[in-house]
Amino acid sequence: MGCVYDFEVNRLNGDSAKLSEYRGKALLIVNTASKCGFTSQYSGLEKLYGKFQARGLEILGFPCNQFGKQEPGGSEEIAEFCSVNYGVTFPMFEKIDVNGKNVHPLYQHLKSEARGLLGSEPIKWNFTKFLVNREGEVVERYGSTTKPEQIESDIEAALG
Repeated sequence: MGCVYDFEVNRLNGDSAKLSEYRGKALLIVNTASKCGFTSQYSGLEKLYGKFQARGLEILGFPCNQFGKQEPGGSEEIAEFCSVNYGVTFPMFEKIDVNGKNVHPLYQHLKSEARGLLGSEPIKWNFTKFLVNREGEVVERYGSTTKPEQIESDIEAALG
């Protein structure tokens, strides 16, 4: 697979979605969790979305239960949590694995294109973020401790 637009994922409601529908947009792809110390980053992500969506940014959230079992709920529970607690309006998708033998192909691609600290490939924790430019190329990877507001200038650059 050449770029993120080549992948297919499932929305929280179970409908299939091709990431090619985001062709020409910059993407911030994040593995999320509802019961994590970094869960408050939903607020920062939503602020980024409000600020940059009209200019072509899409934030794509992928719940994951692989880190401390911090995303135990089903799709309906996740959707309600995100909406009620953080007013999330950016697209959220079905829970996936980001590491291991059942890793989603999208995340296999993201990790191979942008390695983490000291060149490591595995995702270390919830709220790891990948910035993708308008051509579908992964341009940066940010760890969990990087707050959404800290990457505004990189988003500006990706939007052109």
